[in-house]
Amino acid sequence: MHTTAITIAAIILFLLLNWIKVLKEYERGVIFRLGRVLAQPKGPGLIFVLYPIDKMVKVSLRLIVLDVPPQDVITKDNVSVKVNAVVYCRVLDPKKAVIEVQDYLYATSQLSQTTLRSVLGQVELDELLSERDKLNQKLQEIIDEHTDPWGIKVSMVEIKYVDLPQEMQRAMARQAEAERERRAKVIHADGELQASEKLFQAAETISQNPTTIQLRYLQTLMDISADNSSTIIFPLPIELLKGLMPK
Repeated sequence: MHTTAITIAAIILFLLLNWIKVLKEYERGVIFRLGRVLAQPKGPGLIFVLYPIDKMVKVSLRLIVLDVPPQDVITKDNVSVKVNAVVYCRVLDPKKAVIEVQDYLYATSQLSQTTLRSVLGQVELDELLSERDKLNQKLQEIIDEHTDPWGIKVSMVEIKYVDLPQEMQRAMARQAEAERERRAKVIHADGELQASEKLFQAAETISQNPTTIQLRYLQTLMDISADNSSTIIFPLPIELLKGLMPK
């Protein structure tokens, strides 16, 4: 009799421990009662699960970061590159995430990989390197559209790294060097053009007033004498100094 009472108490205690569940603020419990899912997920806080009639599947509502492994991509201009990305998503509907797909994390990861190869294979290498924001937006829209029936919201997709072949890296380095040389020559030519324009303006000013060139020659003599040279050779036609000589 005493043994029977202990057994019954142990069974009741075991059932109570299995019936009482505590879910965190970011967790929800999808309850299956005799194989049928209840209308609304439970949680957070203290909930009761009538084990073994009910079975609960816990789902986290926190932001999930999925690392998409490097994918071999052949761009539109036939360049083979390796590209990896990061997908940020969260569960909006725990019921759909459990019922509509077997493993929503694995499914989202596989969908991200195939979408990455498909989208980046339609663009050229220059667009892949220079227009990442547009490509990230396009990837996010496509993946989010396909995961919506699973109750998954993809909030952001970021291309992390584009691994180029060695020969392509060398070619791009040569191209960048040639571009820098071109810009340097253009800047130098612009400087020469501006200098020639200023010299032309100065020549016009001097030609209008002959005294100006004489003052300029005197200034040049002062600049040379500041070097403490013992001898100054200044080739100057004497006709240019007539204005300074007494009549």
